[in-house]
Amino acid sequence: MKKRKYQKLVLYLRPKDKKIIRKVLKAGDGSVRVIKRMQILKLLHKKVSSCKIAEYIGVSLQTVYNIGLLYLQHGLNKAVYDLPRPGRKSLLNLKQSQRIIAMVCTDPPEGQSRWTIRLITEETINRGMIPQIGRETVRILLKTHDIKPWREKMWCIPKLNQEYIDRMEDLLDLYERPYNSKEPVLCLDERPIQLLSDMRESIPMKPGHVKKKDYEYKRYGTANAFCIVEPKAGDHITKITSNRKSEDFAKMIYQIARKYPKADIIQLVMDNLNTHKLKSLTDKYGIEKGNKIWNRFTIHYTPVHASWLNQAEIEISLYSKQCLGKRRIQNIELLKKETKAWNRRVNKKKIKINWRWTVKDARRKFKYNKIEKSKN
Repeated sequence: MKKRKYQKLVLYLRPKDKKIIRKVLKAGDGSVRVIKRMQILKLLHKKVSSCKIAEYIGVSLQTVYNIGLLYLQHGLNKAVYDLPRPGRKSLLNLKQSQRIIAMVCTDPPEGQSRWTIRLITEETINRGMIPQIGRETVRILLKTHDIKPWREKMWCIPKLNQEYIDRMEDLLDLYERPYNSKEPVLCLDERPIQLLSDMRESIPMKPGHVKKKDYEYKRYGTANAFCIVEPKAGDHITKITSNRKSEDFAKMIYQIARKYPKADIIQLVMDNLNTHKLKSLTDKYGIEKGNKIWNRFTIHYTPVHASWLNQAEIEISLYSKQCLGKRRIQNIELLKKETKAWNRRVNKKKIKINWRWTVKDARRKFKYNKIEKSKN
């Protein structure tokens, strides 16, 4: 077979094109195809032979010749970038696409919990929207409209009244204060924990095999975890109790007060649970001592249906993932031991919470300034 002969290319890059090529190659953020073509042009400009360029870049000699010729005839853009391709004609017209999207935005058929691509395909045909359609066509349609009907997101919808706004802004102002050891800001919340044990011994992990755990388990009741965090100092207090009665809450408050003996006042954020009151302390320690302990604190209650404003929720998530995970802990003694070990670790690292949600963000998101003005 005869070797094809190519006319020798004499190519000089324009100064403007050289700058563009140098910038793209330095950043390296273009597609592989674009970068290779620019490298070809750069090497041709340096009078490197086409054979060596093809070998170095990893392309055919024909490709080197075509890129060089395109640059000489049409310039940099035509040599480096491909023209947009028309693609295959859509199988759905505009009206059909709109009907399918409108269907997906409603509830799924009776007996189905959510829309799936297979279900959408079946319903589209059953409802006579189109005689025939494939699942891939449905998938592309959903992707084009950025719709994922099988997903749902949990979020809190606040009842935006004046009490909600006042409490929310009080908390956000509190979180924006600079750190002050004389007025530490603490957040408190509780988390119930199921005590479980395996019915059968697990098969340990070994190279090439994951750990295997039987799905059956035995219940041993529940425990409670008080999670307290000082976000800006990175101090964590996690206390395990058998339940979350008023007596346990009183003991927890007393422990916090003793931990901060030099503080003038302790700013404490918590929710509106019925045990989170002065009465819990007076019932446990008596009126005089209970009031004395309670007066060490300035209490900031979260708005109703707004537990997300309590940074202790982040602490609970951290504790749940890092300490509890998916393992089964069968008794409260072991739970206390594991919790203390986790507490020591995070307090040694001084893990802080970087809270970024501000009053300005709240006003922009909830638009309640406009609501108040409209009322007036």
